Amino acid sequence: MTLSVGTDAVRQSLASFRQEREADWKAFESLLARVEKRAPRALSEDELLSLPLLYRSALSSLSVARATSLDSALIAYLEALCLRGYFYLYGARRSLRTRIGDFFLHDWPAAIRDLWREVWTSVALTVIGAIAGYWLVASDKRWYDAIIAPSLAGGRNPDSSAETLRSVLYGGGDHFLSGFAAYLFTHNTQVSILAFALGFAFAVPSVLIILMNGCMLGAIFQIYAAKGLGFELGGWLSIHGTTELFAIAIAGAAGMRIGTSIAFPGELARMAAAARAGRVAATAMIGVTVMLLFAGLLEGIGRQTITSDIVRYSIGGGMLAFWISYFYLFRMVRHGDR
Repeated sequence: MTLSVGTDAVRQSLASFRQEREADWKAFESLLARVEKRAPRALSEDELLSLPLLYRSALSSLSVARATSLDSALIAYLEALCLRGYFYLYGARRSLRTRIGDFFLHDWPAAIRDLWREVWTSVALTVIGAIAGYWLVASDKRWYDAIIAPSLAGGRNPDSSAETLRSVLYGGGDHFLSGFAAYLFTHNTQVSILAFALGFAFAVPSVLIILMNGCMLGAIFQIYAAKGLGFELGGWLSIHGTTELFAIAIAGAAGMRIGTSIAFPGELARMAAAARAGRVAATAMIGVTVMLLFAGLLEGIGRQTITSDIVRYSIGGGMLAFWISYFYLFRMVRHGDR
């Protein structure tokens, strides 16, 4: 009998609690739903002013509900409602335009600056690989077939004549040239993805991929240099190459950062160290995608229509100067203007 009376009292208390305050909860929930779907301008001035008051009322209700051990479902509902209110009233809300602006003005350059050791290590590995590939093919031309895949070679090899090799560089709208350029872009995109994605294996695959990519570059350069076309090939590659190779270096650097963080986590747990490195690496890789898109435009349009070596080098050098300034100098200039 006593238990039944106690249960009835709890139910009556819960019903009274709901009756007194539920209208405020529903009003607060309705206002939140409207501003979350649209924008603050969807509310009138009075409704906007009532939001913090209703939020404090919901917090008060939650406090009472917890203190008196009321219905657990009601407590869960109030917790969710208060959490939504907190995120709307006090959370950092940024528009898509603001987020994109922050990425290009702050997040991406900051990530590249954070990765500066790995980036320049990746650049050094590319140069070492290119020197090795050049030397191997120069010492024994059979190395060329071992280094360069037939699909990438496109029938060009150490035995090709100078006229055949020159036709690739100045073929204009030639069908083969367009297909070859598309293949190069696809190949370098795959290299970037692999250099990043395989970095978790203590960075070893990333290092090997960057070295091999440089080796391929050196092997191709050797067969042109041997026919007196080294300068011309450099111009042909530079239009898109300064952007594309820099993007590959950054992708390799991102993979190295994750791999070295796993191998040498320091005072952090391995997963925590990998997660911290992953945030920087992921930001850098989003930027790599942007760079590859730029490289694709330069490769598909500029390199097919511009046949002047000087102009090619000017575009390639200008793009390299732009990326270096953007990543490493822009922050100093911007801060100096403040």
